[in-house]
Amino acid sequence: MVIRDQVKEILELVPAVPRVHKLAHSLRGREYEGPEEESQIDIPKFTLQNAKEEVQASDVELMQGLKEARILNINGELRPISQVYLASILELILNLLVSLSLPPNAVSVETLTSVLADEHEVPRPVSTQVMAWFGEIRGGKWNMDVKEMVMEAGLGILRNHKDEPVEKEVLLAKWASIVGDTFENSISLDLLAGNYLLTPGNAPTLSYFPRSSLPVDPSARFRDLFLTRTRWKVEDITPFLSDIAVDTKERDKLLLKYARGVTDAGGLWYTARAQYSA
Repeated sequence: MVIRDQVKEILELVPAVPRVHKLAHSLRGREYEGPEEESQIDIPKFTLQNAKEEVQASDVELMQGLKEARILNINGELRPISQVYLASILELILNLLVSLSLPPNAVSVETLTSVLADEHEVPRPVSTQVMAWFGEIRGGKWNMDVKEMVMEAGLGILRNHKDEPVEKEVLLAKWASIVGDTFENSISLDLLAGNYLLTPGNAPTLSYFPRSSLPVDPSARFRDLFLTRTRWKVEDITPFLSDIAVDTKERDKLLLKYARGVTDAGGLWYTARAQYSA
């Protein structure tokens, strides 16, 4: 036996967050707002193969990332769907489920996509992909994910209040109006965690503050968070870390590195370890 070398370090494989966020830059200016503007985009196509080459992720992670980022595949081209257009489609779907008496756990894909196409000019490839984002399609039937649908409906309202906060009760009332009596009981602010800042008071208000707009680099992420608020309750800050930490263990490591825990009569708060200035 001949010893050729000695191991001097141990490499440990650990889970990593897929870098799907990199697609945002490549897909800028390609937003899909409906069939009437399909021929107006005069730039080279960005395909699934382009995405695979750019993003360090497995096929499964990439497809999940495209789903979470609401990116359509239109004739082989990747296009982020307009938030306004998506909100419109979801409201149409919720209304049609009631008007056509379709059970949310066994919706005929053919029936729903036909009505959306014929009466509302929503292309079938678009409506089918949107349905797949918010549920499971199997055997021609769509089992709607009520939680995801209700959450997106709430985000559609919240996005209009980035600069002008909305009272909590007003938002909840609008939200209930959109989802209707059938799904009103599924409404919960927990569904919008990581997308808003809550200002307490006699009439609490919410401002749109999505984690997707924050830097992916942990150091820059914490800098922006502590520039926004000098101290955070643990339950308020953790939703803004879920997309940069693969699990709670990794999240706690980030908190130990970039934040300092302080306990007072109001409970546990996190403040910045470094001094930041706007």
